[in-house]
Amino acid sequence: MRKFFAGLTVVSFSVVVLMSCGEKKADNNSATFTKADSVTDRYLAFQDSLLQSWNVMINDDNQKIKAMHNLLHELLITSTDERDQLTKYEERLEQLLRLRYTQKSMGNSDVIEEYDFASTTLVSELISIAEAKPEYAHNVTLQKLVEDIRLADHRVNNYREEYDMIVIQYNQFLEKNKSFLLEINHDDSLQKRHLFQMVSVE
Repeated sequence: MRKFFAGLTVVSFSVVVLMSCGEKKADNNSATFTKADSVTDRYLAFQDSLLQSWNVMINDDNQKIKAMHNLLHELLITSTDERDQLTKYEERLEQLLRLRYTQKSMGNSDVIEEYDFASTTLVSELISIAEAKPEYAHNVTLQKLVEDIRLADHRVNNYREEYDMIVIQYNQFLEKNKSFLLEINHDDSLQKRHLFQMVSVE
């Protein structure tokens, strides 16, 4: 009888040990899965934030260009004798869109500088032409378009700074978790993003 109970005790102890080991292994697998899942969620959240920030910035720039087109249209109505000059401004506006940077091309700072120079010059010249018109003082449409262009032009740096702040956090996150991300993603989206350098990089 003693041998029976002794054997039963050994078997019971062995079962407990095996179950304990199984639980630890399951816990480890669970912890690993949770970390990978968490990293993936954060990665996708960063992707969404970058896309949203970029789109807000580009849409605002599109609205500025649209306002410049509308300003030129108003000037053409009131200044038919300057049609040739104003038409050339329209051509420069079309070229401005072709010059604009993308998330890839902005890695070359010359691309941004060229676009900014062309944009700033156009904004300055068009506003000067509009404000010099005798009818500007009582033309509410011209006044509103000039104000829209000026405000949008001032917002550029703010949008770029917001984008850069997200990019810095994203690049740091990518560097820290790239090994996890490579297991689920093998394309070039894991490359670090370019900065406008509107905020200091520590």
